[in-house]
Amino acid sequence: MSEIDELERRITAALERIGKSVESFEATPGGADPEEMAALKAALEEEKLVSAQHEERIKKLHSKLDAQSAGLGDELEAQRMATAKLDMEMQRMRAANEQLRASNAALREANEKGVGEPHLINKAMLAELEGLRAARAVDIAETGAIVDTIGALLSQASATAEEQA
Repeated sequence: MSEIDELERRITAALERIGKSVESFEATPGGADPEEMAALKAALEEEKLVSAQHEERIKKLHSKLDAQSAGLGDELEAQRMATAKLDMEMQRMRAANEQLRASNAALREANEKGVGEPHLINKAMLAELEGLRAARAVDIAETGAIVDTIGALLSQASATAEEQA
């Protein structure tokens, strides 16, 4: 965008110089050739047209940039929400696993005292294993979300780089 702004500035400066030259020629009585004046006026009008076209193009580019920024902002917010949800699920899973470990420890203590039943311990162990599997699934999902996010960002960055080239 800075290149476009620089081009716009240069075109505007050139138009101002041409305009001042035309005014100085018009102010000089009888010193200018009418054909040369007509050619200069035509060149000035042509430059004004080109400048207007450039300004219109700049406006379109700015609106496109604003639209892309809004789209990226929406995508970023969606990614933040997904990550927050995933984090919440992970915290819940970790808490459940900790609770299962505590109950297993209590069951083992009861068994040592001769009060517990082995099938209850087995059930608790199976529940703990399932909790660990679920925690692993959450970790895999989190990694997938991160990889997807990075992939999307890299795709957008390469598309932006291609547009600027």
